[in-house]
Amino acid sequence: MIPDEATADLHAFFDRHHAELARLAHLLTGGAEAADDLAADALAGLGRHWEQVLRTGSMLARARGEVVRLARARDRAAALRPRRTVPAAGSGDVLAALRRLPFRRRACVVLRYAFDLPAAEAAQALGTAVGTVERRTAKGAAELQRQLGTRAADGLMGRRNR
Repeated sequence: MIPDEATADLHAFFDRHHAELARLAHLLTGGAEAADDLAADALAGLGRHWEQVLRTGSMLARARGEVVRLARARDRAAALRPRRTVPAAGSGDVLAALRRLPFRRRACVVLRYAFDLPAAEAAQALGTAVGTVERRTAKGAAELQRQLGTRAADGLMGRRNR
């Protein structure tokens, strides 16, 4: 059991970052209905180790990493279920285009462009090297440009030209 002060810190952290983490989950999974639950599950997972998380000082990076981990597990589980045939989305459907990217590329693109994180912060959240994030982001961005067309992809990735 964590002390009352740490519990208050965890609740404050949850209130401050839940919406951002739910947005991350939504962009990674494409499912708005599960995004809030996934973000809450990630924060609950951190709560089990909250005192350790507080000591490391990388609370938001750990929370983002946990959302990515849970989203990837959900993505893998979905890949094992039988799929219904769904008509292809229009070329302007960014979420559908993101879902067609391999998960690790999708995570890099979302953290770098949708959340405007530097490569080092994205790498910390993903538990990987900066160069790996940069390569996956470049490949993901190129694939989005092929899927969506340059103009639509630039709208998604326009804030950072990396």
